[in-house]
Amino acid sequence: MTLLDLLSGAEILAQSGNPQVTGVEYDSRRVKPGDVFVAMRGESSDGNRFVEQAIASGAVAVITDSDSTPANVAWAQVPHGRRALATVSANFYDHPEEKLAVTGITGTNGKSTTAFLLESILQAAGRKSALLGTIEYHVGGKVLPAPHTTPEALELRRVFRETLQLGGTEAVMEVSSHALAQQRTFGIPFDVAVFTNLTCDHLDYHGTMDEYFAAKRILFSDCDGRAPRVAILNVDDEYGMRLKKICKGGGSEVITYGISTADFHASRLEVTPRGNCFQLITPDDMIPLSSPLIGRVNVYNILAASAAAYARGCPAEAIANGIARLARVPGRFERVDCGQPFTVVVDYAHTDDALRNLTSLAREFVKQDGGRVITLFGCGGNRDRSKRPLMGEAAGRGSDFVVLSSDNPRSEDPLAIINDAAVGLQRSGAKYAIEPDRRAAIQIAIAKAHARDIVLLAGKGHERVQIMANANLPFDDRQVATEVLRDLGYDCDGVKKGA
Repeated sequence: MTLLDLLSGAEILAQSGNPQVTGVEYDSRRVKPGDVFVAMRGESSDGNRFVEQAIASGAVAVITDSDSTPANVAWAQVPHGRRALATVSANFYDHPEEKLAVTGITGTNGKSTTAFLLESILQAAGRKSALLGTIEYHVGGKVLPAPHTTPEALELRRVFRETLQLGGTEAVMEVSSHALAQQRTFGIPFDVAVFTNLTCDHLDYHGTMDEYFAAKRILFSDCDGRAPRVAILNVDDEYGMRLKKICKGGGSEVITYGISTADFHASRLEVTPRGNCFQLITPDDMIPLSSPLIGRVNVYNILAASAAAYARGCPAEAIANGIARLARVPGRFERVDCGQPFTVVVDYAHTDDALRNLTSLAREFVKQDGGRVITLFGCGGNRDRSKRPLMGEAAGRGSDFVVLSSDNPRSEDPLAIINDAAVGLQRSGAKYAIEPDRRAAIQIAIAKAHARDIVLLAGKGHERVQIMANANLPFDDRQVATEVLRDLGYDCDGVKKGA
């Protein structure tokens, strides 16, 4: 393949040379002899600074969004580095994105659980699929770490190609607002696009809710100018209603979902501590569903996944079986069970809306036995400061006792982050303790628990590191909670884990 073959369909401002190429990379540390190096401006770094390093490693050509071009290798100058990366990646891997049915799921909360549910339904329907999301990637039966919710265009095409080679026909992916704004998904023809909800988050990046929504709507109207064939929209959410108008004008078939009134909705709903049961009402059928996933928030996730599966032609039996089979999602209301007389749950809730949903679910969980809700949470550093007091207030209003600690402080002072959240916590009037050390905070939260209480360890969920200023330290809430319970004398080795 030549450089010009790779650039077919790309926006090019100027170009020189046409060597044979054997690979594509955008990270100069991974460049091998014969590769093309795509040098593009990022949010915190500029790949153009590493052009000489890439050439020294054997790059035979450079594609750059800089005004300057290298003198000693072939090159192409492009107006947008990430769009160019998407185009050359698709060309290099022979357009695998065109040969798979790709479902994209976006929204503030619920993306991961909805993706896992849809994957389970597709498996029940006998289909092979890839899954890419916040928690992990699934490709050909392998579970891979997920460095990003939505990877760069090059990694996406690599996963898609491998999926095809393994006989896959589907790809299910979470699509973050960052990925959409940065055009990592440029050129992917989404067959189905799902919108879960939109609440206050990522305003450190987007600035306003309008800009946040504008990024989300790209999935439904502007991924290389192609609208999805089907848009699955939560019309219980005000932004879902706004998308409904946009999608109907953009040529997509629109399927709505909501708890009580929509194309897909729930009838005879029973939300219990053991799971959710309801009659799923669809445009064609009524399907009895039973899910081990608990809470009203998971009813929305089940509705979204069921509607997406319906759009992908999955039969009613596969929808019911796929929903029933998924017992847990890592870090999403995941129980840590060492035989203790109270419940310990790890959850990814890291927005005020997610904390409200989590504490509300916990309250339902313990109300029959008169138990208390004890919540541990923290706020991420170098992220939207405006949501911190909102998170504090949400945790306080939903809990009997709160332990305010660190999440991933990154380069911020953990105490400064805690002080921001404490404003809202104080406003709630809840009893609380402050402990910046998360391990010690988990010890405090669990030590507070009595029989029939529930302890919520919120914010980090599936994560296995704590991101500090100078290092990523190994830290898994599930593991730490297990160690604390073991130190208290509970048998953590003889009890099956998970919800």
